Amino acid sequence: MPDSRSSQPKARTRPRTHARPFKPFTPEQLAERAAAIPVIDFPDLPVSARRDEIARAIRDHQVVIVSGETGSGKTTQLPKVCMQLGRGVAGMIGHTQPRRLAARSVADRIAHELGQTVGRESGQVVGYQVRFTDEVGPTTLVKLMTDGILLAEIQSDPMLRRYDTLIIDEAHERSLNIDFILGYVARLLPARPDLKVIITSATIDSDRFARHFGTWEGTPGSGRLIEPAPVIEVSGRTYPVEIRYRPLGPTTPSSYTSEASAQQAENPTETVETTEVTESGPMQLVLEDPDDELATLGYGMGEDIDVETAICLAVDELSAEGDGDILVFLPGERDIRDTEAALLDHLKGRGRRAGDDKGVHPGDIEILPLYARLTAAEQHRVFEPHRLRRVVLATNVAETSLTVPGIRYVIDPGLARISRYSNKTKVQRLPIEPVSQASANQRAGRCGRVAEGVAIRLFSQADYLSRPRFTEPEILRTSLASVILQMASLGLGAVEDFPFLDAPDRRAVRDGVALLVEIGALASGEPRERR
Repeated sequence: MPDSRSSQPKARTRPRTHARPFKPFTPEQLAERAAAIPVIDFPDLPVSARRDEIARAIRDHQVVIVSGETGSGKTTQLPKVCMQLGRGVAGMIGHTQPRRLAARSVADRIAHELGQTVGRESGQVVGYQVRFTDEVGPTTLVKLMTDGILLAEIQSDPMLRRYDTLIIDEAHERSLNIDFILGYVARLLPARPDLKVIITSATIDSDRFARHFGTWEGTPGSGRLIEPAPVIEVSGRTYPVEIRYRPLGPTTPSSYTSEASAQQAENPTETVETTEVTESGPMQLVLEDPDDELATLGYGMGEDIDVETAICLAVDELSAEGDGDILVFLPGERDIRDTEAALLDHLKGRGRRAGDDKGVHPGDIEILPLYARLTAAEQHRVFEPHRLRRVVLATNVAETSLTVPGIRYVIDPGLARISRYSNKTKVQRLPIEPVSQASANQRAGRCGRVAEGVAIRLFSQADYLSRPRFTEPEILRTSLASVILQMASLGLGAVEDFPFLDAPDRRAVRDGVALLVEIGALASGEPRERR
């Protein structure tokens, strides 16, 4: 097995990319782009009140961290702050999103606020690019894209010259793509003093990013921190959310055990803080009466029931609370389809599939799925005005990346598909696992955007308290083969020397190199060169 540090594998072939080669703008193009800047207004959002402070920080620093809960407006208003500073003309304002649906919906929202439409036509300043769709034109100043698109562009434009500003949104999700982009940008900044980088994050990770992009004496991360990157905290606009626990039954806590929890059980020296989080930033979580029988016994009154049945009963409970739509979090597409069928059967004639407007009666409920594999038109339906009460069945795409309008209630089984690499079997899997406390609180907060809300958790409070506080970064639990191949093709040197926020496990690095050599993607034996 090749050693990951003693030899520098080289990519046999350059990974294929659809990114266009960068061509600098001509003086005529620059003039056209400058003339396209529209009148910019700011809606009444928490981030708007801090825009002057944010603008000063961007002007005076190369990296700025903007921290705040979902609902503060940072995703839609930061590009407009940058445009007011004159950014986006010499190079675009690149704005990354973790998911395609978020990239499209955010682009639509920003364009709408500017009185424009998204597109390639001359004069339109907002565009987006996702897999198979490129809506970027000659006057695009703000480009929404998935982080995967930005990674592909690094191959043809290593200096990222097509951008004068980068906004890395939802950085606290700590996906493999986000961590690689943050490390790559940290290396790039000294060579691109004109490049401005804005990182948005939930409050839990802001200090981590500030240290990572701070000014260091000696080696970043191990030397002396002279000055961290500036952090601007923006409050969210939220209302109190009541938390109700409705466990599926006495076996619920052990039904799904995460690999992280299993590893912790094998290593008792690692402790997990188990204090109930009753306040997460500006979002106030209000617990119901703990003596309530439903909170301890669940809908089955101590007997096991399945998730679909519990969701149906939770919909009944919340429907009696008053008006407002219900958001249900589910692990994947199959779970969404099974739950949709169960709800249609449970509601009898009152349940309606999305788009079924025939013979509508007062009290009918529309059931709307939301997951990545739907068409753009089907996904966009969640943002359209509607007459009926809705039950939105969504994957974790609705957890942080976008705000589903009209949600007053949340049902959370507390599960998600988590990408994991097994060191024993050498296989990448997507097991269903319990979500972390932070993720559960993010989900609960989705119903506190427009009014006071209620979140029903289909697990016990004891189960919640036993969960990890935060979701483990993907780089610590997934195969590193794709990152190693990307780094080899770009000549970035040893994985161990790359400025990741969290250093990957050495065994995972060795496994990634071995896999790539075995399938012929890398050639080993070359000496490793440090850059």
